[in-house]
Amino acid sequence: MSSPLTVLGGISAEQFFAEYWQKKPLLVRQALPAIIDFLTPQEIKDLALEPHVSARLIQQLGPEHERWQVKSSPLNRKDFKHLPPYWTLLVQAIDQHSLDLAEMWKSFDFIPQWRRDDIMVSYAPQGGSVGRHFDYYDVFLVQGYGHRRWQLGNMCDENTPLVPKQPLKILQDMDVVFDEVLAPGDLLYVPPGLAHYGVAENDCLTFSFGFRMPNVADLVDRVSDQCAEQDRLKQPISDQSRRVSAHSGEITRPELEQLKAQLIQAINDGSTFEHAVMALMSEPKYPDNIPESDELGVDDITAVLNSGYILQLEPASRLLYLQEHDLAMFWANGESIEIPAALTTHLQALADGHVFEFDDRFADEESLETLVELLNDAILMLIEPAE
Repeated sequence: MSSPLTVLGGISAEQFFAEYWQKKPLLVRQALPAIIDFLTPQEIKDLALEPHVSARLIQQLGPEHERWQVKSSPLNRKDFKHLPPYWTLLVQAIDQHSLDLAEMWKSFDFIPQWRRDDIMVSYAPQGGSVGRHFDYYDVFLVQGYGHRRWQLGNMCDENTPLVPKQPLKILQDMDVVFDEVLAPGDLLYVPPGLAHYGVAENDCLTFSFGFRMPNVADLVDRVSDQCAEQDRLKQPISDQSRRVSAHSGEITRPELEQLKAQLIQAINDGSTFEHAVMALMSEPKYPDNIPESDELGVDDITAVLNSGYILQLEPASRLLYLQEHDLAMFWANGESIEIPAALTTHLQALADGHVFEFDDRFADEESLETLVELLNDAILMLIEPAE
């Protein structure tokens, strides 16, 4: 069993998965003190105005604040003038704009990287909220600034009644079973489907560490794309076991089962399913956040070997690998990539979130050529040594 984790309140990752993960909430006081005052409300408002930043400004209107209005980015300074008393600013993928914040994913590295979605920050003045709602993903809500009151309720699904004619999916009712105020550094884990309602007690910032899972519709769609590219799967399914039909208008249950079996066999054969899933899960959610790198050559990076530069994953990119016996296959930003054997172990470590000093261990010609491609595609990045 792994050791107790501060971010989980002193329980192990195994205990968390067994008792809480996708089952029930977990409140941990002072779980992540490093995030306290990490950013200020003004910094979040300024960031929301930047190009390529995905943000939403949510306002509560009407005499009883029962009507909701949402404006999505691009936002401008005029949007923040003449706001009603209750409003909220949501900024997505803030970890892709801050290396220090991206580093905080390591507090949750007991969950694989391919499950990560992004870190969203919610800023609200006193009384601000996004209403009673539920999400389809796992989320760790971490208070960074100010205080927010959280109420949790019942489990929900696609049939749970919502308030009609609103731009947000606001729950009509919520049976409150949990009611606590989070202070800076506190964490609340909310499993998928659980109704929750957060209201700012004062000016506050809440960081949402979200974890996604693909849905069946997406998987089928991607497997279909993979199958469509394979000529062997475009041939008619074998019908050699045909029997005499008693009713020409009927398709029988055994015939349906045969078609299903052939489809499953096609998915099981080769690497159709693996390629589909790896491509899907390595796709960046916010591709516009991937920077346009300066075109580098081997000579450029050779010149900075052993100079204290740090090699790491670009936060806006996704790098995943599939280990099959002694072979590791890599995907980055939705595409499979070829990696030389000398670089495989290091690239696996980079995908796992490790960083390396850029030194002689990468000095062989094949590794340097591959690293140039990964740097030019903004999958990896080189950080200058601190002065």
